[in-house]
Amino acid sequence: MNGLYARVPRVYVSLSVQSRGVRLKWCREQGNLTVSDWGNVMFTDESRFALEPDDKRIRIWRKQGACNQPQNITEHHAFRGGSIMVWAGISLGFHTDLHIFKRGSVTAVWYRDEVLEPIVRLCATAGGPTFVLMDDNARSHRADIVDDYLESKGIACMA
Repeated sequence: MNGLYARVPRVYVSLSVQSRGVRLKWCREQGNLTVSDWGNVMFTDESRFALEPDDKRIRIWRKQGACNQPQNITEHHAFRGGSIMVWAGISLGFHTDLHIFKRGSVTAVWYRDEVLEPIVRLCATAGGPTFVLMDDNARSHRADIVDDYLESKGIACMA
């Protein structure tokens, strides 16, 4: 079709003027941190790994009557093959082991009980009073029970 192909559109999150202002202010506040300061920050994130994507948005262009040709066939597994959710943290001087969530998606309770208590608390203790936790502000990370836990343990969060 004249060099055109069926594609899935890219997705991005549009930031409001207020959100952009808040992000710029945060960046400016962090601008004076030294390498030593950043060395006390533990960056964390989680990711889901799936054996088969489940978006069902794969598109192809083909001629009529050519649906059974090998180049026009994609394999599909009836049970999608499963997925796992993992979490880890890194800093200039250390990294955590990879934590595998055994129960699917991350909830605030699981995040507190499986990550913060057994892993982050120990790293914060080893890092001393200048330790700072940096996460991605996912909903489960900003739940009241998580904020209450971090405050009760004296763990600073870079927000």
